[in-house]
Amino acid sequence: MEILKVQKACYVKDFVIHLQFNNGFEKDVNLENELWGEVFEPLKDINLFKKFKLNKWTIEWENGADFAPEFLLKLIN
Repeated sequence: MEILKVQKACYVKDFVIHLQFNNGFEKDVNLENELWGEVFEPLKDINLFKKFKLNKWTIEWENGADFAPEFLLKLIN
């Protein structure tokens, strides 16, 4: 069984990112309601939010914030 990964991620608008997973599934996910807690609060600044990058598994931000691919997929379904 292959480990779930985010293969592509593109900023759409507001707090919405278009995600493509290695299982072929892709869709827009709105993360606005998930930005709580110490590491995610700074991402409520849209300019910081837009600066995500793709690592080997998922999307992450400069401050170390990231979301597990499994969590992101659950938000979509």
